[in-house]
Amino acid sequence: MGARDLVETNDPELERPVYRKTGFDGIQTSHEMDERISAFLKKTREDKGLSRAELAQLLGLSVSVYGRYERSESRMTVPRLIHLCELMGFMPTDMIFETAPHLWGKTPEEAEDRRTLTRLIEGLPHDTMRDLIGLLKRMTPAEPSADTVVTSRGEGR
Repeated sequence: MGARDLVETNDPELERPVYRKTGFDGIQTSHEMDERISAFLKKTREDKGLSRAELAQLLGLSVSVYGRYERSESRMTVPRLIHLCELMGFMPTDMIFETAPHLWGKTPEEAEDRRTLTRLIEGLPHDTMRDLIGLLKRMTPAEPSADTVVTSRGEGR
């Protein structure tokens, strides 16, 4: 587990120890992650200018059921998360980043840079995105292709 930077930890919500990566603020419990997800949901809804009742109606839920998500009393299913993303215009990765930014980089700065790059790419027109993919493939070290000629000094032509 050490090679993967995993640490054995105990979470009050889990019966047995689990292995987790240490985040920028240490290892969060499941409850702490639920609270961050809830805060993200509330902020996103408020930023869109919607009341809980309005969003609950769009989701086909009662206000009390939706309110449980924002109070971290309930966990939503993935299909409900997808529906929420459709309605609110965010990507699931936005919510995950707010909860566990350490998954994006080794430092907060690296994680934020990767998130910024992802957002910029998401906003590109399709043709530009295709061009960028080609450029990135040329920039990324890869196995030499069959048509690469290797000289005696190991340089490809």
